[in-house]
Amino acid sequence: MNARCWLLLLSLLVFNPVALAADTPKPKQPNIVFIFSDDHAYQAISAYGNPRKLLDTPNLDRIATGGMRFDRCLVPNSICGPSRATVMTGKYSHANGFYNNTNSKFDGSQVTFPKLLQKAGYQTAVIGKWHLVSEPTGFNYWQILPGQGAYYNPPMNDNGKPIKHAGYVTDIITDLSLDWLKGRDKNKPFVLMCQHKAPHREWEPALRHLGHDKDRKYPEPETLFDDYAGRGVAEQKQDMTIAKTMTQRDLKLVTPGALTAEQKKEWDAYYEPRNKAFQEMKLEGKDLVRWKYNRYMHDYLGCIKSVDESVGKVLDYLDKEGLADNTIVVYSSDQGFYLGEHGWFDKRWIFEESLRTPLLVKWPGITKPGSVNADLVSNVDFAETFLEAAGVPVPAEMQGKSLVPLLKGNTPADWRKSFYYHYYEYPGPHAVRRHYGVVTDRYKLIRFYETPGDYWELFDLKTDPQELTSVYGKPEFAKVQKELEEELARLRKELKVPDPDPAETVIGQPKKKTPN
Repeated sequence: MNARCWLLLLSLLVFNPVALAADTPKPKQPNIVFIFSDDHAYQAISAYGNPRKLLDTPNLDRIATGGMRFDRCLVPNSICGPSRATVMTGKYSHANGFYNNTNSKFDGSQVTFPKLLQKAGYQTAVIGKWHLVSEPTGFNYWQILPGQGAYYNPPMNDNGKPIKHAGYVTDIITDLSLDWLKGRDKNKPFVLMCQHKAPHREWEPALRHLGHDKDRKYPEPETLFDDYAGRGVAEQKQDMTIAKTMTQRDLKLVTPGALTAEQKKEWDAYYEPRNKAFQEMKLEGKDLVRWKYNRYMHDYLGCIKSVDESVGKVLDYLDKEGLADNTIVVYSSDQGFYLGEHGWFDKRWIFEESLRTPLLVKWPGITKPGSVNADLVSNVDFAETFLEAAGVPVPAEMQGKSLVPLLKGNTPADWRKSFYYHYYEYPGPHAVRRHYGVVTDRYKLIRFYETPGDYWELFDLKTDPQELTSVYGKPEFAKVQKELEEELARLRKELKVPDPDPAETVIGQPKKKTPN
């Protein structure tokens, strides 16, 4: 070929982008590892810098330092099953049909992100807690806990086959997840949903962690003895206080029944002398509450130690196998949780400790290490994020927003400035009344609509970050209140929230009630 021909060919390549594109390989689809815990408060992750310094979580912190920490990840319905349904579908409870843990059943025929990724060539697996009643769909492999699952020697369901494991549930879920990763088709991208039971009630730690805190006396939250003045009947009549609601099983004054003789011996060696000393003290009033709080913190945080170890094992495997650079690692929980704030444990409320869940994302080459995001994001955004990251179109029916722009360091100009919340499970465990509301970076407007006692509350998080006093109806907040009322109405219309309460219409087939 003479020089003229070479120049002609070169010009065609330079000025014909189509020709160049044809020879350009498509970007490799990222793997996705989604690690999901149950009831893990952001206050109990050291990357979030809680002033009480409850626990060091070095492996969870590895995700934060290697990627992005989200400081305002909110859930649309703060309870286990509904949050899981939201993650799967990218939709609110009224749109995916799973409202509560009492009589909802997940419709597995609806569109979910695992189904769409599976169709796009991904291998998909879910291992651990499921809690959606129906069997998983859209997964190449699944092994799940029945209902809430057990901490020790848990039964599981392996793709429809009952199976019983020996050991501690967090360790078992971790080992099963790693086994699946080792045996996967290495020519395909994958999605692994590694979903832990811990640190759900009754907060039973791995036996190796029983002495983890050396009988530490934990710093108390300022509101441990909250009297709920300045708020309404919902806050005053709930049943989720450390003082009155915790059971003997919660407080480890009785031994779990699932332990083997060897496990029971180790359990009793730790708890029996401490329980004997407690009985001899004959504590009352605030001293009794303080003892319960410290026992709760020991057990709850002991559960998280095993979760943190699990995260470390998964991260180490990805590093060792050369997968880390092309794997998105996400850590989150189904909602926030109370660690003694307002005298409470559990979740359910639109209030901050319940509403806000941890979210840590590591995406090498895309997300700047050690970055922090303060935008209003949600687990309703997870499905859309996974789909966009994989190059799969997001269905119009999904109600969240992809976090991909935020993970790249760019907040879109039209990113949400407000967020809709709706809790349905009343009457039910802990007696938290049904409510809905709108959340902004500074304010919360809430309607407790369960009759009798329909009323509103408004909180200014700037002047009242602990949400102690409602300012609803105060003249100086009239303008803000009106704006929030209009925004709440707009969000309900945009999200197509039925009126009356959709949980009183069709919510799926009734099922046997399970604990929360």
